[in-house]
Amino acid sequence: MSAIYSIITGSGKYIPKKVVRNEDFHSNVFYENNGEKVKKDNRIITDKFEEITTIAERRHVTEDLLTSDIAFFAAEEAIKAAGINKEELDYIIVAHNFGDVNHGSSRVDILPSLAARVKHKLKIENPFAVAYDLPFGCPGWVQAVIQADYYIKSGDAKKILVIGADVLSRISDPHDRDSMIYADGAGAVIMEAKESETPIGVLGHVSRSDTLIHSQMLYMGKSYNQENKDDLYLKMNGRKLYQYALENVPAAIKLCLDKKGVDIKDIKKVLIHQANGKMDDAILKRLYALYNIDEAPEGVMPMSISWLGNSSVATVPTLLDLILKGEMDGHAINNGDTIVLTSVGAGMNINAVIYKA
Repeated sequence: MSAIYSIITGSGKYIPKKVVRNEDFHSNVFYENNGEKVKKDNRIITDKFEEITTIAERRHVTEDLLTSDIAFFAAEEAIKAAGINKEELDYIIVAHNFGDVNHGSSRVDILPSLAARVKHKLKIENPFAVAYDLPFGCPGWVQAVIQADYYIKSGDAKKILVIGADVLSRISDPHDRDSMIYADGAGAVIMEAKESETPIGVLGHVSRSDTLIHSQMLYMGKSYNQENKDDLYLKMNGRKLYQYALENVPAAIKLCLDKKGVDIKDIKKVLIHQANGKMDDAILKRLYALYNIDEAPEGVMPMSISWLGNSSVATVPTLLDLILKGEMDGHAINNGDTIVLTSVGAGMNINAVIYKA
């Protein structure tokens, strides 16, 4: 018996042109969270940072661009790749965290929604192409994929544009060493309904929100430079976040696989949120250990964080597009491959999607 499935028919991305290397932070004045200046030389700081995170460089947008601009660029590319008529879109979902933030400011602007702005930039006339935003921390894009799957399988929609975009460079504290993690970027996919007698596309998913004791791992707070008393910046409790992710992300992925009866050995790729290279390695190792497998297959977890940094909701769709476009050496997703899309972030939220190409 045939059923309706959600499949990805096109993808796109926007990788900013401006490359910011670790040495570019050598002139920064860093402070501890108590307001005292960090005594270590910045070269030692950046060397240790790269060792811990694997990040050597990241991308920032130029002064003239906003989050809605780069979301639009990624959307255009995805629409073109899918070969669809943009007027046939039923939904436009934009996952982000900080809206449009102008250069030189950290003020969030989300009225109208970024999805409305992207729809305007795309010049879509159809009033029934419903545009809305999804703020869900770094897992926002994966969560938007889950929502799109519900719309499609319910019969409510046939074509959905799902975008993840963030400009973290404008809301990160230049006096906080964590600012070196953050990057800018956008990724998008077109999801379409397809009837099939065998399961394809989105096979299943799992989401969780741990808000009772974990809600303050990522938050907005004052600059570590106490002379800046007004603006708020993105802050992170890195050690607790690392431990939380290590304890809970592998279990969430396993729950997702087990619910659908998918064998871990059948997973060709695990596309994980690019938050911290060493953390992602540890998550993957622990995932396979849950199945009593000592070593994960070589090449199962492609990584872009070393040169793109952490662009929040944009990391997973950007990574997916890089692979689909043949721009990640040694990595491919072939017809019939089963992959996992997974993320963790502010909330604290975790999600995972099983997808069969």
